[in-house]
Amino acid sequence: MATPRRSDARRNRGAILRVAGEALVTGTTAPPLPEIARRAGVAQATVYRHFSDRGTLAVAVMREQVAALAEVVEQQAGDPAAFRDLLRCVLTSQAQMRPLVSLLRELPARERRRHASRLIASLRVPFRRAQAAGLVRPDLEPGDLVLVLAMLESAVATATALDPAGRDDAVARVVATIVDGVCPPVR
Repeated sequence: MATPRRSDARRNRGAILRVAGEALVTGTTAPPLPEIARRAGVAQATVYRHFSDRGTLAVAVMREQVAALAEVVEQQAGDPAAFRDLLRCVLTSQAQMRPLVSLLRELPARERRRHASRLIASLRVPFRRAQAAGLVRPDLEPGDLVLVLAMLESAVATATALDPAGRDDAVARVVATIVDGVCPPVR
């Protein structure tokens, strides 16, 4: 039987995740764990007690992101048209979360596939609902969203390499193009 965490341990873990979440979804590089500890106001040993390395911390942050996505999906459960905005939000978030995406890409392939499957599973029901309503191309499967995410990842890398100053505008155009490809605009 697992013992419940002490309240200070839960509070510390929450502070670490909050700070890591902010740090990993903004900026360009992931800060080292000692910097996360400093920002969270805890000792380095406390961070390492909860998260053995940046990859473990990145996975925990990703789980929180997917849980937040699941809440949004639940709130919009009755609206098949909401999938278009949901997809736009997921793609835009992926493009903005460079440090988190970079850390997740360092994970072993099997673990990356497992986390991608969790993300796709959270989108499966709204995808199918939108598809049934004729708002998503009929020839697509929810698993194709993994390819969509990979396409965006390649576009972000290319836009960043070619024109760092114009990256955000280029990414916005790519996101709009991908969303229109998956969810053709109603005419």
